Amino acid sequence: MYAILLCVFAVVVVLQLLYYWAVFAKFSFKPVRSGTPKKIGVSVLVCAKNEEKNVERLIPLLAAQEYHDFEIVLIDDASSDDTLEVFEQFQAQYPLIKIVKVVNNEAFWGNKKFALTLGIKAATKEYLLFIDADCVPASNQWLKEMAGQFTMQKTIVLGYGKYRKIPNSFLNKLIRYETLLAAVQYFGWTLAGKPYMGVGRNLAYKREEFFKVDGFRDHLKLRSGDDDLFVNQVATKKNTTYADAPHAFTISEPKTTFGTWFRQKRRHSTTANYYKAFDRIQLSIFYATQLAFPVLATVLLIAQFEWIIVVSLIGLRYLSTWLCLGFTAGKLQEKDTMYFYPILEIALVFTQLCIFIANTFSKPVQWK
Repeated sequence: MYAILLCVFAVVVVLQLLYYWAVFAKFSFKPVRSGTPKKIGVSVLVCAKNEEKNVERLIPLLAAQEYHDFEIVLIDDASSDDTLEVFEQFQAQYPLIKIVKVVNNEAFWGNKKFALTLGIKAATKEYLLFIDADCVPASNQWLKEMAGQFTMQKTIVLGYGKYRKIPNSFLNKLIRYETLLAAVQYFGWTLAGKPYMGVGRNLAYKREEFFKVDGFRDHLKLRSGDDDLFVNQVATKKNTTYADAPHAFTISEPKTTFGTWFRQKRRHSTTANYYKAFDRIQLSIFYATQLAFPVLATVLLIAQFEWIIVVSLIGLRYLSTWLCLGFTAGKLQEKDTMYFYPILEIALVFTQLCIFIANTFSKPVQWK
């Protein structure tokens, strides 16, 4: 039996090495690139529901972006607080602001995609750049860096959405490690010619990409997925690129309790079930091998079966992952997460297992 387990373990390690060296390393070891200045108009879209405090901080930072031709489209998604009033106050201060007021529609009650669609239709610029209300751009060059990645062929730009660092918080490191791992996956697959997702807190695309597929029509009934499902549907090798310069990052407020983060990840994970078949399969294999690796390694080490081979495979795998993730962490300014690797990896693997089990037996609460 242990001989069979060792063979399975070897296959798991080989598959992991293929992911890290054949796909993720394409991004990990590629130099950071800055955008080339473009003379294109950009609409920056913010969809907010009950976010009055966050938009008070965000809007001045958007208005201060150093860019020659842009507007800010603020979408009030039927807020019950003073979000709309805050929007109107800033509109009086900044002429480049346009407000879209969304009234709850019985057919699309509480559906963020409905609100975003109205905002996109109201936007007047050819290129669209999205940021969440609880985010801030990393610098006043954010818009310029993201827009600078557009070309005649590249009409979708995937950005990196960081989370703010909280000192001495293991949960914060876990959240940022999970974000880092997700980024090396979707950036790596983009460079491999198989882009499959992006994050709505830092995402840009040309208007025509939205209307070409009738917007969110194919998944409008799903409340989540305005970012990753849309990208999964329209992104191709030819039309998709990314921005990884530090000035192009956005920074979000992280969850501060495990329960709230766990519920958030439960909601996010459900959209992967609607990805294209190839993407579902490759993600399933990756996470299955991520889980199988520590389980099989522990069993074989306890049994002391061919321990030299087992230890060699463990060392090879961890050296490879540490190199790929370490270089990625340096590029994305998440170096401190690597100090706790592989503890963070193991914690994340079993958290994802718990999310899978929880979602199997009950539906997560959807977007607001």
